Amino acid sequence: MDIVLTVMLFAWPAFLLWLASLADRNRATDNPSSANSLAVVTYGLLIATFGALIAVGLMLQGIAFAAAQNPVMLEGLAGSGFDPAAFGPMGLSLWGPSILGILLLWQPVRNLLAKIIPISADRAVHAVALSYIALILINLFFTLGMGIGNLANTMESEAGGMINPIGSIWAQDISMAIMGLIGVGWLARRYFPNALERLGIVKPTFKQVLIGLGAGLILVPVVILFENLAGRVGLGANPDVERLTEQMIGPLTQSAFGILTLGLAAALGEETVFRGALQPRFGLLLTAVLFALLHSTYGLTLSTLIVFFVGLVLGLLRQRYNTTTSMITHAVYNISLGVITYFGLLQNL
Repeated sequence: MDIVLTVMLFAWPAFLLWLASLADRNRATDNPSSANSLAVVTYGLLIATFGALIAVGLMLQGIAFAAAQNPVMLEGLAGSGFDPAAFGPMGLSLWGPSILGILLLWQPVRNLLAKIIPISADRAVHAVALSYIALILINLFFTLGMGIGNLANTMESEAGGMINPIGSIWAQDISMAIMGLIGVGWLARRYFPNALERLGIVKPTFKQVLIGLGAGLILVPVVILFENLAGRVGLGANPDVERLTEQMIGPLTQSAFGILTLGLAAALGEETVFRGALQPRFGLLLTAVLFALLHSTYGLTLSTLIVFFVGLVLGLLRQRYNTTTSMITHAVYNISLGVITYFGLLQNL
């Protein structure tokens, strides 16, 4: 069921990207009326989606306000396992970023952003991609609104302290990779090989393979050293983040296939979308920020800063070489951390 829900979650945004790509194709083939119609439909569906999220967010805030005025309702919500105090922040996390998503579809806003990052303000795909920034923010702030500690407690109680996320992780990252392909024009403007070339997913040279392997291995001690230094000055890892991470990723480090999943799935999905599709249009810095914020279970903590740093390194490899090189680095880095965890090599540090 988790796999089906994951695929469904990505299907709608991928469909809207496909419509936007069709609009851009028609505009490029001198069919402006059809292009404009498709763009209007795409923007309308996306605005309706954000409108639904705004409505749900306002409803959650309305429940929070009503519960604060009604002790009986407050007790009922608390007794059902929901934290009444979380409804307000959760509601805000839905409608606030949704308004931003709608604003990013507005032509004057895109014109302004086109002066800062290498997007085309007239491209429907670029407009939709910009608006999807709101989805990353919704994911992050909704997680923060629920509370990372509350999420960890819920997962511990519902799963008995253990879950098997391998299937859902592969479903998520394969869906992300397909979405990245559609975003650069596959099924609309580009054939599959051309889409891979635009993404920077090419056959690496032997030198690039060695660079990817080396960069991934070097990142591990650098990050471990940084975490230890941060801990010594009182900026250690957040305990709730560590508990939630253990619930979500811990099971992956218990088997060889799980460790490979930890590296290969993330390299496939995240690198295709962020380094492959987004970085050439959003630039190195913004892409690394969005990459860090995507990891919502880290909240806004030291772990988020580390992911941002890793994203910068991966982005530089994409700029200097290609996305395949950054994929190798990402996979090696994650797999190395998984192996270290499996053997308990950092327990005495």
